[in-house]
Amino acid sequence: MTTEPREAIASDLDLLASIHAQCFSEGWTADALGALLETPGTFALVISSSGFIQARVAADEAEILTLGVLPALRGRGLGAVLVKAAAERAARASARTIFLEVASQNAAAKALYTKLGFRMVGHRKGYYGPQNDALVLKAALPLTFGLGNSRETA
Repeated sequence: MTTEPREAIASDLDLLASIHAQCFSEGWTADALGALLETPGTFALVISSSGFIQARVAADEAEILTLGVLPALRGRGLGAVLVKAAAERAARASARTIFLEVASQNAAAKALYTKLGFRMVGHRKGYYGPQNDALVLKAALPLTFGLGNSRETA
């Protein structure tokens, strides 16, 4: 299995929808993912059939729209690879910051984003349901992350 992300294309939409459905209780359809890809500044990166990230860049800001790694393959660093690749692409497109929303109950995702240099800048009560708030996280680009060297960049 390769861990190198590649650009997702239209023929990948069913795969992306399948991954999303395995990662989230309300999976996005291939049509929904495709409609997002048609939005200016939006892109998706995929690692084989293991995971993908979809993001968009507008002016000097980027937003991670969704990130999914198959449950059986989590904990292998694929999420970090995808976030770093998306952040690098966003920075090349002149984004200076990157945002995302994460469920307050998703400890693994929060740990990943913290490690990659994201910090909480907002809180949306009940965003993912009555008992699950969203945390709005932001990081400066290029990413700096806590792997022991504060100057290490993605």
